[in-house]
Formats: sequence, C-alpha cells, structure tokens
Amino acid sequence: MTSPRDVVLLGSTGSIGTQAIDIVRRNPDRFRVVALGAGGGNVGLLAAQALELGVEAVGVARASAAQDLQLAFYAEASRRGWARGEVRLPKIFAGPDAMTELARWRSDVVLNGVVGSLGLAPTLAALRAGRTLALANKESLVAGGPLVRAAVTRPGQIVPVDSEHTALAQCLRSGSRAEVRRLLVTASGGPFRGRRRGELTQVTPEQALAHPTWNMGPVVTINCATMVNKALEVIEAHELFDVPYADITVLVHPTSVIHSMVEFVDGSTIAQASPPDMRLPIALGLGWPDRVADAAPAVDWTTSHAWEFAPLDDAAFPAVALAKAAGEAGCCRPAIYNAANEECVAAFVAGRLPFLGIVDTVEQVLAEAPDFGEPGTVEDVLAAESWARGHAQTIIEKSVEGA
Repeated sequence: MTSPRDVVLLGSTGSIGTQAIDIVRRNPDRFRVVALGAGGGNVGLLAAQALELGVEAVGVARASAAQDLQLAFYAEASRRGWARGEVRLPKIFAGPDAMTELARWRSDVVLNGVVGSLGLAPTLAALRAGRTLALANKESLVAGGPLVRAAVTRPGQIVPVDSEHTALAQCLRSGSRAEVRRLLVTASGGPFRGRRRGELTQVTPEQALAHPTWNMGPVVTINCATMVNKALEVIEAHELFDVPYADITVLVHPTSVIHSMVEFVDGSTIAQASPPDMRLPIALGLGWPDRVADAAPAVDWTTSHAWEFAPLDDAAFPAVALAKAAGEAGCCRPAIYNAANEECVAAFVAGRLPFLGIVDTVEQVLAEAPDFGEPGTVEDVLAAESWARGHAQTIIEKSVEGA
C-alpha cells in the first residue's frame, strides 16, 4: 500500500479549500495535509482546520493576523477540551510572502486556491520547487502565463482545477496533441443568456449576481454575467494546452453538465459530463492522474436529459473576442485585461458604471495601454496591473463626471 500524498492547501478557508479538506477527510489513505494557507480573514476556521488535520505549517497573507491566529489556536484547543500545554502550534508564516513560503514546503502536491494576482508568486514557487501544482488560481496563467511556462520543470506538472480545464485535460487523454482540431469550452451563459446587447443597458448588480447554476463570489458571478470569466478561461486553456486561440471555441450550454469538449481531426468529439460540483475537479487535481472514488455524484442516467448548445453571441458579449485579441498580443495585455476588469466590476457594484460599461471600459484600457513587453518577473506583471487599475479608474471617473 502506498503512503498518502502530502498536500499543501493555499486558500484553505475559501470555497476551494474547504471542499478540498472534505475530500481529504473522506480519503485519509490517499491524502495528508501538511500545510495550510489563507488570507487571514477567518483565523478561527483556519485554526480549526490546522488542529483537525495536524499540519506542520500555517500561513496568513495579512501580517497583522498572526497574533489573532495564535489566539484562535488556543481558543480552538480550549473548545476541544485541551489544556494549554497540550497545544503544539504549527510553524506560522505571516505577511505577503507567507503563501510563497508554504508553496515550497515539503509536499507532493500544492493546491493553489488563492484569489487574485497574489496567487502568482506561490504558483512560481511551487513549480520551481518541483511540486505538482493543482491550480485553481486563474490569475497565475492569465496575468503571468509566460512566467509560469518558464517555471515548469517537467511535463504534466500543472494540473488544472477549474471544471472546464479539468474536463479538457480528461478529454485530451483520448488522442495525441497532433490529433486535436479544437477545444470547445462550455459556458452556462449566465443570467442574461439569449439577450441582445440592447437588452442589457439597464442591468442592475442584483440581476447580474443571480447566477442560474453556480454559487460563487460576487466578482466571479458578475464575470459570468459579462462572459469575462469564460474569456479568462480561454486564456487559461491556451496557456495550459498550447492550443492557438483560433482553435478555442466557446459554446453556451445552460445546464452546465458538459464541462468542455475536444474535437479531433477525424470528426470525433469527446465530452466530459458530470453534475456541477467542484469536488470532482479538486479531487482530480489532488490525485492526478488517478481518480478518487466517489469524489462527487455522477449524472443520474435513470432520468431524461436534454442538453442544449448554442454559439456565443459576440455582439452582446464581446469579452471573449477581446480576451483572445489580448492573449494573441501578449506583452502583459492579459494581465491588463484582468486588472481593468476587476476595477470595472467594483465600479458597477458601487453603481458608478453601467453593466455594458464593464467590458467597454476594459476595451478602452487595452486600446490605450503602452507596450509593457513580455514579463520577466512578477514585478513586471504587477506594474502592468497597477497601470491598468489606475487607467480604468480614470476612465470611470470621467464617465461619472460626464453623466
């Protein structure tokens, strides 16, 4: 019998992290968590996770949360009925480099579920340390694709955790790279599926946050409404699988059961189907290339199913075409795209930008961006993002003043 695979979980208190711990909890013979990292906003949960799992190290990205985490450890130990002297605290890292330190911790797999560009440095650290990287942080590839590619030390070192990319990875097992004609990335279509551009002028944040299939955070949910989330996934797919942007197609599939497909040169199309449940891609990320039994429920084949597919309306939802153009241009433009979009989403939620203004502003930022060149360091990426955020804010302020 093989020993359990040692796992570092970054972003352990978020949705990806808590579901990963559920998988570990149900498969103690397969996985053992050795380190946990989180932002620091929920030190009580982080301490409870660490004591339950008996980890060697814990990290918080916010330096000021270190003392709160220590107190949370003692409070959790007391809740469990332990005397103070019985508590053996793991090594604690705190501050901006905490996630990067944990990514280098002795392990077999690093699951990067950190949110935002803060996940790029841990991604690079894990790859350079030779760890298998289960990647749920899309910004690593969107903002820092060239850096990530350069840091890979062996084939198959990155295992995607997004449901679409996990599906593509599974489908690609059916043939060689030379036999692939195109990737078909599915999208639920969000809450405004089927609407034309003129019907989206009065969309409110409340309407944009009402996703019909997935329960996600506000930024990702609004990104699904604008199709920006799918646009970022197209960039990810290009970076992960080295398929030209012209050979990546987005299809609208409202039920979200087919997570993506691969079309081969002989006319065959291989699809991956499962109910919308992130535990399946997380389990595959931890166990790849092996599957984890009963990671998530399967499709119920005793009932009838009707699966609908439709082409994406690029006129109503131009985000995907815009992302492809940014990806093809390179030179930090995907990072600019992503950072500008985050500022626009925040302005939309605050009532300072209309719904259609989100992607329109991103397009303007890209059109006015200077040439940053291909990134050589994380700092290069952050500089491009900082410019994009500032320029997006300037455009938004001018639009508010002119309204």
